[in-house]
Amino acid sequence: MKKGNLINTFLKVVEKGGNALPHPATLFGIFALIILALSAVFGSLGISADHPITGETFEAVNLLNKEGLYDILTLMVKNFTAFAPLGIVIVAMLGIGIAENSGLIAVMIRGLVLNSPQQILTFIIVLAGIVSNLASSVGYVLLVPLAGTIFLAIGRHPIAGMAAAFAGVSGGFSANLVLGTIDPLLAGLSEEAAHLVDKTYHVNPTANYYFMVVSTFLIAGLGTFVTEKIVVPSLGEYDSSTVKKEKIERLSPEEKKGLRRATYVFIAFIVLLGAGMIPENGILRGLDGSILKSPVLKGVVAILFLVAGIMGVVYGFSVKKYKSDADVMKGMAESMKSLAAYLVLVFFAAQFVAYFNWSNLGIILAIDGAALIKSLNLSLIPLIILFVIFSGTINLIMGSASAKWALLAPIFVPMFMFLGYSPELTQVVYRIGDSVTNIISPMMSFFALIIVYFEKYDKKAGIGTLVATMLPYSIMFFIGWVVLLIVWLYFKIPLGPGAGIYY
Repeated sequence: MKKGNLINTFLKVVEKGGNALPHPATLFGIFALIILALSAVFGSLGISADHPITGETFEAVNLLNKEGLYDILTLMVKNFTAFAPLGIVIVAMLGIGIAENSGLIAVMIRGLVLNSPQQILTFIIVLAGIVSNLASSVGYVLLVPLAGTIFLAIGRHPIAGMAAAFAGVSGGFSANLVLGTIDPLLAGLSEEAAHLVDKTYHVNPTANYYFMVVSTFLIAGLGTFVTEKIVVPSLGEYDSSTVKKEKIERLSPEEKKGLRRATYVFIAFIVLLGAGMIPENGILRGLDGSILKSPVLKGVVAILFLVAGIMGVVYGFSVKKYKSDADVMKGMAESMKSLAAYLVLVFFAAQFVAYFNWSNLGIILAIDGAALIKSLNLSLIPLIILFVIFSGTINLIMGSASAKWALLAPIFVPMFMFLGYSPELTQVVYRIGDSVTNIISPMMSFFALIIVYFEKYDKKAGIGTLVATMLPYSIMFFIGWVVLLIVWLYFKIPLGPGAGIYY
């Protein structure tokens, strides 16, 4: 059987298996019911585990008795509204939603790509794809087709340009120079999971920031290498005679003016934050005078909301997209529409996490799982490689990053904590695995759209074409990211502000 046929067969199996799964929200509803049933079984059997640090004994709690049913019915609303990631994501999305709705983020990406020298164009396209992750779908909807058009205009294969952009947008999902909505979302889930072991533990949205910044340039470099050395040669020359070349829209004077004004706002914010944090008695330092406990780091979501929101407002009024405050509020409301499906998912995920916590099954599983891993004498490096592979495999059949982490975090975060590793490290390992297989996963929400883009320049393109093109990126990103993480661990570099490797 030919290699292409093998890939197609494998992907059809993955796609069929993934499509057979219920909706993620339904899945969490089912998991919640399973936890209730298991709590009754294990509670009646008297299953327990001893905390390896404090010596405290945790017994499985039956949630289907009188007390359990009381909590299930009376705390359902609280489980939902108090779910850590919920408020964080909504506030962050309000600010980023204005920047996206006003057109600011789209014009920033266009300007970055269109004004880049041809010698570094591929690198800039991959980099722009990574940066576009701070907004929801701009990279997929704008940058991927734009990259194909630009490559065609300069006489290169358009699919190579789209592959480079897609690699950055989707494969570089866990890298960025700035925080996006995914960072506070995952941090909130990690914190909920960490509370199974330590009720006082706090995971900042900046938990993986240092690693993300370095990863941005690593992935941009690897994406450029794969594009130029593997993808372009494999695609060969492209016959552009049958395709109409589209006109590439340069930034208008009005857009440039709006972009300049938004940049001035950003610089003003940086100056104000520096003035409040650099002096020893700065007003934006923590109550104890430290930078690590400053309201800027602890309130990074509020900063993200203010910076993105005000920049979006200034740009929107500059280009006349906004004419009154009502237009701004409509823009914020538009951004909330994209969260509708997320809110449904969170309701069921919140119940699942609460039942997992109340039943003590999460902490018991973590204690026993940590003991099993210790008995295998696995060092940290093999452990993280296995977890990256596991996360990447799960990603092939379950697309949503937040849904997967809501499911995995209550198990793996406490387990790694018992082994002596921080929730921030567990989170970054998960993010690597989740990213490297995004570009070859049929369950990724924009996978079908990318196939449509490919078909524009290759009528025979399908799932196999897309995966065969993107697989080298997936392999190279996996190798590069694991090597970077090993180096990071060797030198014990913090993953973010105040976010160490060990617990």
